[in-house]
Amino acid sequence: MQTEKVVKHIVNWLKTYATNAKVNGFVVGISGGIDSAVTSTLCAETGLKVLCVEMPIHQAASHVSRGQEHIKQLKKRYPNVEGIISDLTPVFEEFKTEVSLEGKQEVVDMALANTRARLRMTTLYYHAGLLGLLVAGTGNKVEDFGVGFYTKYGDGGVDLSPIADLMKSEVYKLGEFLNVPKSIIKAAPSDGLFGDARSDEDQIGASYPELEWAMNMNDEGKTESDFNGRELEVFKIFKRYNTNNLHKMIAIPVCKIPKDLIK
Repeated sequence: MQTEKVVKHIVNWLKTYATNAKVNGFVVGISGGIDSAVTSTLCAETGLKVLCVEMPIHQAASHVSRGQEHIKQLKKRYPNVEGIISDLTPVFEEFKTEVSLEGKQEVVDMALANTRARLRMTTLYYHAGLLGLLVAGTGNKVEDFGVGFYTKYGDGGVDLSPIADLMKSEVYKLGEFLNVPKSIIKAAPSDGLFGDARSDEDQIGASYPELEWAMNMNDEGKTESDFNGRELEVFKIFKRYNTNNLHKMIAIPVCKIPKDLIK
């Protein structure tokens, strides 16, 4: 990958889109992970206003410290960057008092995890509306179009996606080039939706390099019969997530009414 040229291409794309949309810049949710760090740095490179928002909800301390380290570094490097913290823990706790928490614990936990992501999306759009900004998404290709590892109308609710055509490994290469803090580059990827330090690999059962491999194999038309051992296990994991999360990756179904019924 021609990293420097890819960076310039994305930065120009961001700047052109924002200029045509007649907005002031971008707002980015900062998680302490590589995707949000790279996305916010790319946005900062445009010279337009960038608001970095950290939104802890019972967050693991390591996530919070990495996010704060990144924002501090970014503000020092770019005069167009501002950072704020919106602690959504009280909002989340109040929400829980108004809904039923009955049912299988794992189902309730997942619903609450997705609620965290949707509260964050709402917060980002509040700031975007207030300041005339676009919400920049932080999803990469294998997450957004491979396994669908994001929350519908949560971190999937954005105005534009600058790194969604890059695999996770390619995002890391951009991170190195853009001087993202080493603590973030070395950290295990995590969605941070459960209030602990569990990694994405812990949840999915496969690493991102493995998932990238499986996505490429799937694109080549390979099937389960082509693999065995760990490769077969990873390919099955990829296919299961890809199939179950397809509803996130395609346009919302619209019930088309026959013209003869509405004449």
